[in-house]
Amino acid sequence: MTDDRRLVVVGASLAGLRAVEGARRSGFTGSVTLVGAEDHLPYDRPPLSKKFLDVDTDPAERTTFRSEDVLSSELGVELRLGSPATALDVARREVVLANGTVGYDALIIATGSSARSLPGCEHLAGIHTLRTLDDALALRAALDARPRHVAIVGAGFIGSEIASSARSRGLAVTILESLPTPLGRALGAELGRATSLLHERRGTTLRCATGVQALEGNGRVERLVLSDGSVVEADLVVVGIGATPAIGWLDRSGVEVAGGVLCDETLATSVPGVYAAGDVAEWVNPLFDRRMRVEHWTNAAEQGALAARNALDRDPARPYAAVPYFWSDWYDSRIQFLGIPSSTESTVVTGTAESGRFVGLYRDGDRLVGALAVNHQASIMKYRALIAKRAGWDEALDFAARLHAA
Repeated sequence: MTDDRRLVVVGASLAGLRAVEGARRSGFTGSVTLVGAEDHLPYDRPPLSKKFLDVDTDPAERTTFRSEDVLSSELGVELRLGSPATALDVARREVVLANGTVGYDALIIATGSSARSLPGCEHLAGIHTLRTLDDALALRAALDARPRHVAIVGAGFIGSEIASSARSRGLAVTILESLPTPLGRALGAELGRATSLLHERRGTTLRCATGVQALEGNGRVERLVLSDGSVVEADLVVVGIGATPAIGWLDRSGVEVAGGVLCDETLATSVPGVYAAGDVAEWVNPLFDRRMRVEHWTNAAEQGALAARNALDRDPARPYAAVPYFWSDWYDSRIQFLGIPSSTESTVVTGTAESGRFVGLYRDGDRLVGALAVNHQASIMKYRALIAKRAGWDEALDFAARLHAA
């Protein structure tokens, strides 16, 4: 029997692509439309702040996941690229685009996030954010021009990865962080401080508990005025202060939003037939009994596939109970994290922060909830099953003692 349902995926992102692939893999034979705000086919974002910026990487090597032919011919997808969604009419079951409308029976919202910027500096050249492929191309060109001093606002993962690429080119780099500890929210204060040593060893200047008051220059940025009254001279500034979920187009649609699109444990939104996945989704994770929004590759890939499956076949809908995972490459170090940093205690179970090679565990009450590894790729994934089964703290410590004694 022919399936005449229409699946529309808004967001030509990793989550959006996995939703398309998941729908076809599950046997869906109806129409599939993939809507993207950018002109580009879905591409891989993590390399944009890593190898893509390195001097020995060919910028012509794109990070596209699937060719247009594969999407159109093999997956049977109608592409509406370069056409951002501007509104959602749930009564008519239509997505309003910049150049028309598209009707749906099932809808996946996978619009991701937009990089935050600093206000009041729109008139200055030399200031960059990094979120899209076009952003990465512009930043790479700016680094190729050999700026005298690169200032990075924000000591998060994106800023730290960009610092790594800039230092590999021999450029002078200063990172400015408003919080007292780098990555304090993502990794906790104690282990967040440990990552600052990676910058120090490579000659990157890191200044914490320092806000930016203003950016100044004559047509092009020349300096940053800081909250303590000091000045940092810089002719290239990269702003890495996080991202905002792309939910503005959902205003007055009836889809409930807060810090993202609010979803239940199955990724269903407040509107029947509408699901969300990836950076934009704030869902109830039953594994940790809390709402969360995760901006990481693995989460986007897994949620996209599950959202499509649940949107097209709700009997029964499956919950997304996941252990979040992400990685980041700084200089010659690999940082990996599992779970959540919210904890009552964190402790290093092998290695030391000073050595640049260690594993730390996070405790919440009597439960293991997270694991951080710096240059310990072989052992980090062994903790994922423990977190997934809600292992107790003593069990986790016993496991770590056996694992790292081997």
